[in-house]
Amino acid sequence: MRVRVPVVQQGRSSARPRAVRLLWNGAEVAVTLGVVLLLLVAHQLWWTNRQARAAAERKVEALEEEWGREWGRSDGSGGEGGGAGPRPGGPGGPGRGVEAGGSGRSDSAPGSGGRAGGPAQSDQPRPRWDQAYAVLRIPRIGIRVPVAEGVSKGGVLNKGYVGHYPRTAQPGQGGNFALAGHRNTHGEPFRYINRLRNGDEVRVETREAVYTYVVDKALARTSAHDGGVIRDVPRSDVRKGYGYSRAGYYITLTTCTPEYTSKYRLVVWGKLRAMRPR
Repeated sequence: MRVRVPVVQQGRSSARPRAVRLLWNGAEVAVTLGVVLLLLVAHQLWWTNRQARAAAERKVEALEEEWGREWGRSDGSGGEGGGAGPRPGGPGGPGRGVEAGGSGRSDSAPGSGGRAGGPAQSDQPRPRWDQAYAVLRIPRIGIRVPVAEGVSKGGVLNKGYVGHYPRTAQPGQGGNFALAGHRNTHGEPFRYINRLRNGDEVRVETREAVYTYVVDKALARTSAHDGGVIRDVPRSDVRKGYGYSRAGYYITLTTCTPEYTSKYRLVVWGKLRAMRPR
């Protein structure tokens, strides 16, 4: 009589649980990484926008409250000047282009009564670096944001503000008042400037005056290094034929394009139409 002895293959059975454990651990790591990535995306696309928009709105309200107090002092109720109030004009001296170019001045500014160079502004103090000193309003796309000096990310753009290119003209001055803003994240104030059309109003409010510009031209895409678009007489160095050839009173809005990238720049230009002193 033969007796059969069962043979147990331990190697194969032990290998299976190890493989299952490895797969399970790999799945856990993948899920964890996915959750972390989702949280990062939510932080960038939702939380930074919420924070920046709230901070920008508070700054706009603070500026308007500050100006209101100063206007109250200058209307004859107190302070020096006997109701003369601040003179209209930008807070800085004559703006200079980013590179050597035209003088950026025409014979007279809108609302200046034909005086050469527009309203007197040379004695107005320049804004400090990163200082918010104006409010930008674009009714068509619902923008109401502070304008600060400089285009640094940490000090200006990531706060939800719009940044003023420092070596360009100030509001209402002859030349080019050039601005930059985020298109995505951190308040994304310039997300929809591609929707602006010729004739749309762009208003810049300062302590001294309200300047109304009118959209006149746009450049859908150019190099991030195209410095010509923010010169005194803005004209693209890359896309020939886009821009202007004569000195005037311009505003330039710049942002990144396509959305969620910083490879190219989108540019919108406008001309000063009116100035209303406070």
